[in-house]
Amino acid sequence: MKRIIALLLIVLSVATMAGCAKSNSDSGSGDNSTGFAEDGYARGNFNDTMHTYFFDFTIESAYVCSEFEGYTPAAGNELLVVETVVKNTFTETITMYDTDFQAQWNDDADDAYNFPVTDYSFSSEVLPEAYDLKVNESRTGLLVYEVPEGHDDFSVSSQEAFETDNIEDAYGDVFFVYFTAERK
Repeated sequence: MKRIIALLLIVLSVATMAGCAKSNSDSGSGDNSTGFAEDGYARGNFNDTMHTYFFDFTIESAYVCSEFEGYTPAAGNELLVVETVVKNTFTETITMYDTDFQAQWNDDADDAYNFPVTDYSFSSEVLPEAYDLKVNESRTGLLVYEVPEGHDDFSVSSQEAFETDNIEDAYGDVFFVYFTAERK
């Protein structure tokens, strides 16, 4: 139950921030401080490593398509396919969830975001709904999102969430990776 509440609060806070953010170019920034949160927020581009409290993640590439491995989106939508690398930097095994990563697109609507599609027929290239990462273990895979047709500029974000009885201490820094997706 705590996990569900935490995810809902993450959605609300990230969605609020997404409407205020501006997009960068699709190349890495080259700034050595990129990916480390300052004042609760970090931003980067393709191939910039984001450094959360529990794990690092890097978005390596992304494209938009109308079908992925036989899966077609709802009418008016396309699929955003994002290649990401996740590495456990914590002191113990952690469980990762596909919902740890949310996609946003340039739109002022409150619902201009989505979580990955969980489809059990996808190949092993797609990150599963949940998986364990051992200490210092990395995993590369795809995240697939349904997004409205006609968008090219996106961000993928993650927010730190801590298990605590004090809601004020439950959420940490937010990490955004901005990019322009290719069309396939």
